Amino acid sequence: MPKIENPLTGSTMFNLRGKQSVRATFKISQKAIDAIGLVSIHMGIKQKSLFDHIIEDLEALDALAQTIQIRKFKLIQRKQKTYVLSRKTIDALEAISETYGMPRDALVEYSIQKLESIISSERLKHEERKILKKELTDHFDRGKILYQKAVTILGEDDPFCRRIEKALLACQKTEEDINDFLEKSKVLEGF
Repeated sequence: MPKIENPLTGSTMFNLRGKQSVRATFKISQKAIDAIGLVSIHMGIKQKSLFDHIIEDLEALDALAQTIQIRKFKLIQRKQKTYVLSRKTIDALEAISETYGMPRDALVEYSIQKLESIISSERLKHEERKILKKELTDHFDRGKILYQKAVTILGEDDPFCRRIEKALLACQKTEEDINDFLEKSKVLEGF
């Protein structure tokens, strides 16, 4: 009788274990907490995935650990916050923490600081989006004027006018979506 291989053993089982979610509580600054929330919400990235991205790379975490000054870290006002992380991310934190005799909180705090460049970049883009939104609104307003002109010349029931009206309704929906996005992005202005 042939031996049947179990597809969930060996390295595959290890990979699945690494994707398990675990809760972990850290004592980090309010700024770090805000940065995680802002990037997660604004960019539509789950917090767990964000942590995986900024912490899971052992080489980068190792290099970061070598630059952390614990005295400065201890001066930071911090509060407890619980997050859901992957087992693999927790294991990476534990390994580097033990190697350098450094608190996990410090590794998390300074790893999150890497997000500040992303936030700064997004803040600049937000300002450009507001300028472009004004141009888009002007464009849509010209479309409304064209529609009124077409109705005056051809009549409201003309197939040409109905098609323009349909396009304007799509533009209106797009403008509402953009306004909602810009409203949610206002959090970037105060960061």
